[in-house]
Amino acid sequence: MTDKRIVLSTAGSEDEARKIARHLVEHRLAACVNIIPRIESVYRWQGKVESSGEWLLLIKTTAERFPPSVTRCGNFTPTNCRSASRLASTTAARSIWNGFIVR
Repeated sequence: MTDKRIVLSTAGSEDEARKIARHLVEHRLAACVNIIPRIESVYRWQGKVESSGEWLLLIKTTAERFPPSVTRCGNFTPTNCRSASRLASTTAARSIWNGFIVR
């Protein structure tokens, strides 16, 4: 098994996405971050189905650097929903997403 991780994250604006990407790479928490512009996310928020435009970040990191990259990404986000639930690694995605869906 590899220690490499792909992390999927979203940002609410292009500026936020660039700040997160640059911070992760500058602090060696990611080898590379791809920013995919203008996606639409559909989600449940406070009992209603909502949607919003976001920027997708594809973060390439390692198992060791995954936890601090999650913490650092959360520091940039204005909503605790995005910072708490938006991150997943290829090995942890199922448990994170299942926990989010059940809420």
